[in-house]
Amino acid sequence: MAFDKDSVRIVIFEADTPAGKRFDVALIICILLSVLAVMLDSVASIHARYGDWLYRIEWAFTLLFSIEYALRLWCIQHTWAYARSFYGLVDLVGIIPTYLSLWLAGSQYFLVVRVIRVLRVFRVLRMVRYVGEAELIAEALLASRRKITVFVASIVALVVIFGSAMFLIEGGSNPNFASIPDSVYWAVTTMTTVGYGDITPLTTPGRILATLIMIMGYGIIAVPTGIVTLELNEANRRRANTKTCPMCSAEGHAHEASFCWRCGANLYPNPPHDG
Repeated sequence: MAFDKDSVRIVIFEADTPAGKRFDVALIICILLSVLAVMLDSVASIHARYGDWLYRIEWAFTLLFSIEYALRLWCIQHTWAYARSFYGLVDLVGIIPTYLSLWLAGSQYFLVVRVIRVLRVFRVLRMVRYVGEAELIAEALLASRRKITVFVASIVALVVIFGSAMFLIEGGSNPNFASIPDSVYWAVTTMTTVGYGDITPLTTPGRILATLIMIMGYGIIAVPTGIVTLELNEANRRRANTKTCPMCSAEGHAHEASFCWRCGANLYPNPPHDG
C-alpha cells in the first residue's frame, strides 16, 4: 500500500476496510496493555522488581501513540479541527504525561509526577471512538439534560425533606441522627438503595419512614432510565436517517467517531433540546 495521505487516512479513520479493522484492533490492544502497565507500576512490590521494564514499556507505548497521533494530524484534511475535537484532545492527553515527567522529576515535585503518571490511564478513553453506541448514549444524555436536571433537583429536595423529617423523629434518641446533614446523608444512601447500614433508625416511626423511602427509591431508579431510553431511540432514528455530512454534504460517512475527515465536522452536532 502506498504511503500517502489518502491511504493512511483510510487505515486510521475508516474502520470499514480490512486494514482499518486490523489497525483498530491493534490500537485497542496497545491501549489496554499500556493502561495495564500503569496499573501494575502502582503496586509497590511489582514496581520494585520490574520498575525498569515497566518504564521501558511505557516509553515504547508513548512513542507508538505519538507516531499515531502525528499521522492523524498529518493525513486529515483539517488538522486544527481534529486537534481541538474531543478525540484529538484525548489522543494528546494520552501522550503528554510521559513527556512531562521528564521535566518534573525532582523530589519536590514527586506528588505532581504521581498525578501525571496516573493520568495515563485515561488512555482508556480512546477506546470510546471504536464503540459507536457510546456516541448515541452521549447524544441521548445531552438531549435529555433538562429533564435529568429537573429530576436530580427533585431528588435533592426529597432527600432534604426526608432527612429533616428523620432528624425530627430520631434526633433526640439516636446519636447517629445528630444533625440534619447526617440525616440527609442517611436519606441519600437509603433512597438510592445503597444502604451502607452505618446509620439506621431505631424508633418505630423512623423505621416506617425508612421503609417508605426505600420503596420510593426503587421506583425513582426507573425514571432516568426511561428518559434516556426515549432519547436513545430518538437519537438512533435521527442517525439512521443521516446519510451525508451536514457541513460538506459528502456521502458515505461510516467513519471513526462520526468525525468527518473532509471538513472536520461532527456528523451529529446539534441534538434537539428537550422540553
